[in-house]
Amino acid sequence: MSILLLIIIAIAVVLGVPDFRKQLVTRPVFRVFKRILPPMSTTEREAMEAGDVWWDAELFKGKPDWRQLHNYPKPSLNDEERAFLDNQVETLLAMLDDYSIVHEQKDLPQDVWDYLKQEGFFALIIPKSFGGREFSAIANSTIVSKIASRSLSAAVTVMVPNSLGPGELLMHYGTQQQKERWLPTLADGRDVPCFALTGPEAGSDAGSIPDLGIVCKGEFEGKETLGIMLNWNKRYITLAPVATVLGLAFKLRDPDGLMGDQEDLGITCALIPTDHPGVETGRRHNPLALAFMNGPTTGKDVFIPLDWIIGGPDYAGRGWRMLVECLSAGRGISLPALSAASGHLAAKMTSAYAYVRRQFGMSIGRFEGIQEPLARIGAFAYSLEAHRRMTAGAIDLNISPSVITAISKYHMTEMARKVVDDAMDIHAGKGIQMGPLNYLGNAYMGIPISITVEGANILTRNLMIFGQGATRCHPYVFAEMEAAANPDEGEGLNQFDGLLVKHVAYAAGNFTRAVWQGITGARFNASPVAGETSRYYRDLTRMSTGLAVVSDMAMLVLGGELKRREMISARLGDILSHLYMASATLKRFEEDGHQVSDLPFVHYCLQHHLHAIGVAFDGFFANFSNPILSTILKRIIFPWGIRYKAPKDKVATQICSSMLKPGVLRERLSHLCYVGAGEDDATGVMERAFVAMFESQSLEKRLGKAQRAGRLPKRIPFAELIEHAFAAKLIDDKEAAQLREAEALRYHAIQVDSFNEMGATQSPAVPFNADAA
Repeated sequence: MSILLLIIIAIAVVLGVPDFRKQLVTRPVFRVFKRILPPMSTTEREAMEAGDVWWDAELFKGKPDWRQLHNYPKPSLNDEERAFLDNQVETLLAMLDDYSIVHEQKDLPQDVWDYLKQEGFFALIIPKSFGGREFSAIANSTIVSKIASRSLSAAVTVMVPNSLGPGELLMHYGTQQQKERWLPTLADGRDVPCFALTGPEAGSDAGSIPDLGIVCKGEFEGKETLGIMLNWNKRYITLAPVATVLGLAFKLRDPDGLMGDQEDLGITCALIPTDHPGVETGRRHNPLALAFMNGPTTGKDVFIPLDWIIGGPDYAGRGWRMLVECLSAGRGISLPALSAASGHLAAKMTSAYAYVRRQFGMSIGRFEGIQEPLARIGAFAYSLEAHRRMTAGAIDLNISPSVITAISKYHMTEMARKVVDDAMDIHAGKGIQMGPLNYLGNAYMGIPISITVEGANILTRNLMIFGQGATRCHPYVFAEMEAAANPDEGEGLNQFDGLLVKHVAYAAGNFTRAVWQGITGARFNASPVAGETSRYYRDLTRMSTGLAVVSDMAMLVLGGELKRREMISARLGDILSHLYMASATLKRFEEDGHQVSDLPFVHYCLQHHLHAIGVAFDGFFANFSNPILSTILKRIIFPWGIRYKAPKDKVATQICSSMLKPGVLRERLSHLCYVGAGEDDATGVMERAFVAMFESQSLEKRLGKAQRAGRLPKRIPFAELIEHAFAAKLIDDKEAAQLREAEALRYHAIQVDSFNEMGATQSPAVPFNADAA
């Protein structure tokens, strides 16, 4: 006992007396930390420092404050934004014929271009003082989502000027003179912007762009001027073929010291009119045959004055930081909006088609093989919308959450890919025959584009989510890295000492909670709500604690090697990501008034996210470099095994039951899907057929009962069955007319397009003729 007491006293002295602690503990740890610290380039550091942490930091620290999540305000549209959505956006959507845009004109019609410019669709984020609409992030996102449900080509055209590009860069960093010159003309459409970052040698590794600017003297407007001689070669630049002003990212060098002592100034952004001598635009790429403008731009020996640098000469070399900060916000709006639109479109149209399409004498939506993917569509649509709202809401709080927007970019586009794949599987031939009657094919073609742009998904998952999250979201690691990088070693050691004490206490607390939560199955964790969702809060807290423990161990054991262990890093990123998506789903459920009818969707989503977290943990434990430590960690976090299961069939059936009938829930699930009012509009025809058939279901049941009783013939076309029933006086004139109309709509809705020859005039689908029947 006395020996144990002496040991405790010795430990207390070592840790409690700063001088002893620094010499015996902190200094050795500090040296090891500096040695294992991963090398970090300037662009990596700037990316790491850019943006903000938000709810992701709560999830990463192991003890999230769920009441804080609920206290974040619900994103909503103001009256002006709602009016724009109900009027200008609806008018635009009625103007769009996506088949003609993509397959015939290969461009938006001129009247659509004119309308977009006149009504300020390119100026959603530009302040009113410069002629813009100054809409919120949630309004921007909602508008793009609604348009994308009708035409991806039109949505991308609207999205880009309101995302990463000259407008946003000018608003944040432009000089007053630059703002006054460009923002009014961007707002009213006299100028069309693009931004050129990606080139043949620099895609995901944007920091290695070879495009070069040399500070020199040259002639501009007849005078010798200090400026930049530029050469560039860019590709994949959306709107470049029609742009009048080009935002350009390049590396700037000053070999003659004309701007100061620094020769390599770094990545810089400038704004250049496309009619400036030497600028080449106009050629187009063909992005999976979609019609939005996308193409290359080059420049050879293009001389520009220094004041064309965005922000002026003082912002020379600061372009990468500017880009990362703006991309972080834009990425939280644009691609989440497109992904959510896929969910809205697939949920509304696939549920209607599953009801309308008959096989073996009944709607295919009654088959369990169809219900499995249909339920996934519905649940993912619910989750995608929750994710879109929460992420755009963060941006409206003046937060630039770089880790969360990376999560949104990767996981929402991947969920959209699965949603559209499932919708295509259910539609089968209806989905693959292109033509005016196909509302799904172009959305399917656009999925790989979303996967690829604004940071390829493979890069985003393997390097960005956890790579940034581990350092930015961790309460101490980034500060410890800065202390280790301090050129004054004594000062750095003092900083590191205080951080180390806090870090040890933090890790010990998480370790203790992980042990307790593992043994008890998180039953005693607090939940901010009662009812059926309370258990999910407890489980998510437990998984947050587990993530904090394994993240600390991974960084301690692997150090700089973790940067290269991309599969390990990706799995840890998956855990953080699914914690965030589950949080967004729970927040949506509470914001929508915790509707009982929504519970099957919430159960499915949370079971899916928890199962995915369990799979990621299992992959981490199976592949961690230290098998002994891995086994110990697994036994601590999951002493009884990983018991999270994929969503149950019963929940899937409940979701399908809600989706296969018109009503408030289905409308909320798919409210951003545009349904055309035209007589031959594909979405309108399908929705009207669905409603008409649903309203006739009691009559259909009557006919089915008569068939089973032998009063009506079996195995005949339904149109003939109607006439037999009418002749037998089983239905009256009004009921027969109702069934004929529903059947006519059904027959119209299941048609696909055919052509006399490819690219020639369409031959009309043969309509159902109720009179002939």
